Amino acid sequence: MRDPALAEDVAQEAFLKAFRNLATFDASRRFSSWMFRIAHNAALDALRRSKADPVKAAEVVDPPMLAAADPIQIEALGEALDAALDALRPEWRTAIVLRYQEGCSYEEIAEALGIPENTAKTFVHRARKRMADVLTAAGWRPS
Repeated sequence: MRDPALAEDVAQEAFLKAFRNLATFDASRRFSSWMFRIAHNAALDALRRSKADPVKAAEVVDPPMLAAADPIQIEALGEALDAALDALRPEWRTAIVLRYQEGCSYEEIAEALGIPENTAKTFVHRARKRMADVLTAAGWRPS
């Protein structure tokens, strides 16, 4: 959500929705996937309500090449990565965060997002490509 207060509101809304709909939970499925789906939908609803533009242009000022253990450059790269994540469609962002930050398999991503596994793979692929384009445009290149 990129806003701690909004993230707290969305989390509270998601838990309330889950509690109210606990009777609909299918015990043969993973609870975490069901809960993530509720939270994901609550986050998308919040974005729609706030009329936020989830595909805003990424802006990074004069990014240098990353040098080994240079804290300033590491921080600049972190900001560039955040900007590249912000440039993604919400479902792509969710898929790539689940894959690389949370370590989920494509099967788990598909279940959490309620999409086919091949679509999960496509989302991650497109997210990586878009992030690479944004980072390249901002002056970052693989070493």
